[in-house]
Amino acid sequence: MRYPAPGSVASGDLLILAHGAGAGQHSPFMTRYAQELAARGPDVVTFNFPYMDAGRKAPDRAPLLQETFRDIIATVAARDDAAATRVFIGGKSMGGRMATHLAATPDQWPLATPLAGVVVFGYPLLPPGGRPARAAHLPHLAAPTLFVQGTRDSFGDPDAIRAATPGVSVLDILSVEGGDHSFAVLKRSGRDQDAVHRAIWDGVVSWMTRLKDRTAAAGT
Repeated sequence: MRYPAPGSVASGDLLILAHGAGAGQHSPFMTRYAQELAARGPDVVTFNFPYMDAGRKAPDRAPLLQETFRDIIATVAARDDAAATRVFIGGKSMGGRMATHLAATPDQWPLATPLAGVVVFGYPLLPPGGRPARAAHLPHLAAPTLFVQGTRDSFGDPDAIRAATPGVSVLDILSVEGGDHSFAVLKRSGRDQDAVHRAIWDGVVSWMTRLKDRTAAAGT
């Protein structure tokens, strides 16, 4: 699904987002985030992994998820209406984790244009059952990566992400105070939920813009 940015704010960037394990590209979270991010500048594209289109509950194995993601990137970038100057990838939870795996294997990047960056909404650092943290590949990230992480995320809060990634200079964290894995805040906090999400959307696009400014400054 393609969400084009309005011409008045279009940045020329393309952001390809993958869904989480339990809900596909048409879930309320994915739809709203794609729409709101596109309204702020980048064209956004979402897609389903094969298991979701097949109606299966269990996700495909990681190699197939990553292969599908690479194929989508190549297909979208080849389309006539995708003349993006920069390509970003990312996703919600599992989808974001797959994006980090692609960013950690630059030799498998499917485009001639380098990956501009990665945006992860709720990285699932700590899997259920006490299994090892999903962090072994993160020191190999070859592109700037933004983790949007709630401080109440049961899969790992911002401090857990920092502890698992010492010395990873390309990694930035946007902390969502009081947010859970989908950035919902407790009613008793008194915080406006829509304002929480707006701050995230603004923060992500601001981060993307800063990367462009940083690259431009480095080239002068």
